[in-house]
Amino acid sequence: MTEKTIVHLLRHGEVYNPEGILYGRLPDYHLSENGVLMAKAAAKWFAGRDVTALFSSPMERAQETVAPLAETFGLPVEIDDRLIEATNCFEGMKFGHGDASLKKPKNWPLLCNPFRPSWGEPYEDLAQRMLDAAATARDAARGHEVVCVSHQLPIWIARRKAEHKRLWHNPANRECALASVTSLVYEGDRITRVEYAEPAAALISGPGVPGA
Repeated sequence: MTEKTIVHLLRHGEVYNPEGILYGRLPDYHLSENGVLMAKAAAKWFAGRDVTALFSSPMERAQETVAPLAETFGLPVEIDDRLIEATNCFEGMKFGHGDASLKKPKNWPLLCNPFRPSWGEPYEDLAQRMLDAAATARDAARGHEVVCVSHQLPIWIARRKAEHKRLWHNPANRECALASVTSLVYEGDRITRVEYAEPAAALISGPGVPGA
């Protein structure tokens, strides 16, 4: 029989971001009080599973999300830079408010090619680094389960690549809620299916915050 390994891509919890900044890779954006509860809900969901390794994006919000898992399983956390948020030319700008950046004509040239996309890291590059990180995690937990904490867009693009779907998409249709779990199920080295769960669904109100 082929060895089965499950790589769980866990999105971080809610971030304290009252100004609606697209924070991207900016430092010093931490989990809100509700985000901490989300991280604990995710850890509770994983409790009892065969998790033997933990990986995290270097961003503070990701490391704060993986902390309850490290405590639950008594495992060290390995930082993998490939799990980091995607680059974005709108980083540091406001979204979702009256002066939202998408309404400013000076920013419109950044939106000329949604298929690449023109405003940030190419989807193909993003998919490749995420699946490379997932493969490293798989190899660290052969025959078991492993959790990698990352961000909404990287996780969603990795999922679409794994499911052999086109990478450009409508952001409003992403299935990757706060503290959600997207699981890549490997048979040997091959992804055979993708599963999805929302351990913190009861703690989510409204759309996800900018910056994901």
